[in-house]
Amino acid sequence: MTGPERPRLRRESHRFRRGTYILPACFTIANLFCGFFSLVEVSRGRFDRAAILIVAAAILDGLDGRIARLTNTTSEFGLEFDSMADIVSFGVAPAFLAYRWALLPLGRLGWLTAFLFVICAATRLARFNIQHGSVDRRWFLGLPSPPAAVSIASIAFAFPEIPTERWISGGLALTMAAVALLMVSRVRYRSFKDLDLRNRRSYTVVLPLAAGLVAVMTHPKGALLVMSATYLVSGLAALAVSLVERRGLRAAVRRSDPDEVPQDGPESP
Repeated sequence: MTGPERPRLRRESHRFRRGTYILPACFTIANLFCGFFSLVEVSRGRFDRAAILIVAAAILDGLDGRIARLTNTTSEFGLEFDSMADIVSFGVAPAFLAYRWALLPLGRLGWLTAFLFVICAATRLARFNIQHGSVDRRWFLGLPSPPAAVSIASIAFAFPEIPTERWISGGLALTMAAVALLMVSRVRYRSFKDLDLRNRRSYTVVLPLAAGLVAVMTHPKGALLVMSATYLVSGLAALAVSLVERRGLRAAVRRSDPDEVPQDGPESP
């Protein structure tokens, strides 16, 4: 290879690398657009469309990070830009949707519950940025904001009519407050970041994914509701199993040596 050709190849490689950084940013911009357009649809009273836009934003949010890792284009700017988009799509948008759709009859309690969701989502995102790279990437500490937003949006998508009974609004307010507090809790949730799409997978992994895709395509309202609820409960179920196992271990130690005082390790988040 001659001398003049080498700088030209380096320039072309630099242009390609600069272009790959734009690719995940495009998904983040699309995520932000869906969140903003969801707010517009809520103001028009189209709650089902607003809900599905939040779901679309969650899908785009998952894609931008995975694409950045696959193309090796992760950056601090991308991380901060993604968080700014997420606070709109998974904080403000679902809170505004819930308020206008179901919490409005509750008055001050309704908008305070919606604000609780926003502040918990912002806190969750700030904590994620601080802990990024220092925790086990297989797990999220606290319910991630995209599944939290989808759990609220899936209810609105399945039942878009404005509730006529005040007790229904109260129940939805309690549900939203519980989801908000899970975001800032120390309950662990699977991140699925260790799922490498480039590697071969057995049928036991592929078949459930295919079944979930078919369910969403054929019965989107019920499927999204069940899937979001399952993920929501999975962290709590894993925590309950961990507490039972820890209690059983302590009992076994006491039976084997009553004089020995078991030393607890650090509490699992």
